[in-house]
Amino acid sequence: MLQVQFLRDEKERVLNGLKKKNFSPISLVDDAISTDDSRKKIQFDLDENLAKMNALSKEIGELMKAGKKDEANEAKVATSKYKEEIEKQKEELKKAEAELQDILYTIPNIPNEKVPNGLTPEENEIIFQSHEVKGLGEGNIPHWELAKKYNLIDFELGVKIAGAGFPVYFGKGARLQRALVQYFLDKNVDAGYLEVNPPHVINEASGYGTGQLPDKEGQMYYINEDKLFLIPTAEVPITNLYRDVLLEEKDLPIKNTAFTQCYRREAGSYGAHVRGLNRLHQFEKVEIVRLEKAENSYAVLEEMVDHVKSILEDLELPYRILRLCGGDMGFASAMTYDFEVWSAAQEKWLEVSSVSNFETFQSTRLKCRYKAEGKNQLVHTLNGSAMALPRIMAALLENNQTEDGIKLPKIIADYAKFEMIG
Repeated sequence: MLQVQFLRDEKERVLNGLKKKNFSPISLVDDAISTDDSRKKIQFDLDENLAKMNALSKEIGELMKAGKKDEANEAKVATSKYKEEIEKQKEELKKAEAELQDILYTIPNIPNEKVPNGLTPEENEIIFQSHEVKGLGEGNIPHWELAKKYNLIDFELGVKIAGAGFPVYFGKGARLQRALVQYFLDKNVDAGYLEVNPPHVINEASGYGTGQLPDKEGQMYYINEDKLFLIPTAEVPITNLYRDVLLEEKDLPIKNTAFTQCYRREAGSYGAHVRGLNRLHQFEKVEIVRLEKAENSYAVLEEMVDHVKSILEDLELPYRILRLCGGDMGFASAMTYDFEVWSAAQEKWLEVSSVSNFETFQSTRLKCRYKAEGKNQLVHTLNGSAMALPRIMAALLENNQTEDGIKLPKIIADYAKFEMIG
């Protein structure tokens, strides 16, 4: 969440940033400032009336001591009127504060100055590509056919049990999933991340804390009776571990990793681009989350990009890295890098990871600060997928098919305890 003082002090920068993100209506910035002006006026009048009432209360005591009962009673009547006005102003202040917060919740983060202009994914900036890519050619098949051929994943059985987007993994398919999870976790822990096992459900406060609410309410599964949401990513519960926490400077940086199931309604998704593992409602993902000082966060973002890059190098998959343009970025992000792997059988790029810096956007909502030199300062929060499994699995199957079966990269073969699927 952007702070209202920032909207005042950096209004031109904010408006330009919102335009870069293709956000509308930017008039919300003026709405926030004018609402804050009203809030300040109410607060000023309230403070003034409180001061007058306190002065009168003191005067009543002095009049009573002096035996001036009639004058004291007149002062008491005036005090009662102040109390009524004060209660009214408190309600007005509460309403103005809630209105201001609602407006601020709907304004997205502004992009970093290095974020390229653009409105669509086609305008994202390709900053690295590992290989020249091409299709596998005649006789090679997409992952959903490979999954059926080798009895790795049953998509139709998942439909019977739950619905589309909930596949069932069998045999080597299930073992390969487990091997990938363990490898990702080990890789992250070796890089200094502390593994945590968070809840897979969150309350409303947690959703607001990281920016899923009110932006992505329609994309999350909701448990009505308990007023809880199934998590769309481990980023949400991990980052909320530090909600309303005042850290010490020595506590930073904080580096966490977690494996969770993730749940996304993906409302409105249909067609060939969501076939097989391309887009699921339930999927496995390993996440990395960091809390950093402001002056370190962009160097850390590049470090996280290099970390995810090393994972894809280990997996021997063709991949590319994109810096997202303003119009394709998420609501809370100030800068995002996407990683895509090449699906040789489908002949297209599949997103497998996003690595983002949110600067203070989440920590403002979370009230997550650290104390340094006697002052409380907001942390910068960052997160990334390291990694999401479905499309990694799809690319591994498609890019490694041979006449004899599917040959796994050595790093995963060591974890899975088998080299071939066939």
